[in-house]
Amino acid sequence: MRLLVKARAKINWTLDVLGQRPDGYHELDMLISSVTLCDQLEIREAEELSLLLANNRHSFVPADERNLVIRAAQALRDAMGVRKGAEMRLHKYIPVCAGMGGGSSDAAAALMALNRLWDCRLPLEELSRIGLKIGADVPFCLTGGLCRVRGIGEQVLPRPMGRAIYLITIQPGRGLSTREVFESLHTDGIRPEDRPDNDAAEQALAQGYLRELVGAMGNVLEPVSVRKRPRIEEALRDLRDSGALGAQMTGSGSVVFGIYPNAYRCREALAVIQAKYPNARAMHTADSGIEIVEEE
Repeated sequence: MRLLVKARAKINWTLDVLGQRPDGYHELDMLISSVTLCDQLEIREAEELSLLLANNRHSFVPADERNLVIRAAQALRDAMGVRKGAEMRLHKYIPVCAGMGGGSSDAAAALMALNRLWDCRLPLEELSRIGLKIGADVPFCLTGGLCRVRGIGEQVLPRPMGRAIYLITIQPGRGLSTREVFESLHTDGIRPEDRPDNDAAEQALAQGYLRELVGAMGNVLEPVSVRKRPRIEEALRDLRDSGALGAQMTGSGSVVFGIYPNAYRCREALAVIQAKYPNARAMHTADSGIEIVEEE
């Protein structure tokens, strides 16, 4: 059997940190959407477990046990008590260390595909439980669409989406370490004006009201990340100058996104933005995080 899987990126409409638990993890409240930008994972039956990075433009992306795809496969084998193998080929298109959940989405794709390849027949809830041990964003990536995500990422609640939303993303500089950003957040603290209004943003997304969404969005990690990568602020300004209704950083950065009223305005702005940011990409929201597109 051969499976070809799309592993979609994500963006944060909101990201609020409510506090830190005794175990060191942070309590979060977020609204997250899948987007059409995706990595692709090809999986075939094999005796051994292996991973090849097919277009590894980033030499620092490992293809060994440090890669979340391998870790996901090993976690599924351990959960099932089997030693089955698979030959996996990963095509990377989602920016690395960007706040778009690329590694988590790849891990979710591996869990979903291997669950079918190995005939494990585990439900989504069990795959999510396994995935949470690999990365906090894995349960969301398995569910996909628009979700309200709470706790450390284990509480994933699907929400209605009123319309597709068109976006442009920019990675204006080097990636950021999530751990480093959270450590700095402890030192800097959170200003009340930086907190999002999750309930209002959720309602705006359900109704498809973009201006109300922009007014309710927020990411409490953005000020910290801007101080570490000042070009983030410049990219946000350039997105707004291009006609974006609003612009914000996703996750812990360093990718930022702008929201456009329709596909035409998004394409028009992309032509201008790419003159300064060749890595800028246009996309829109998607209703799933993982999609098996071919099965042979």
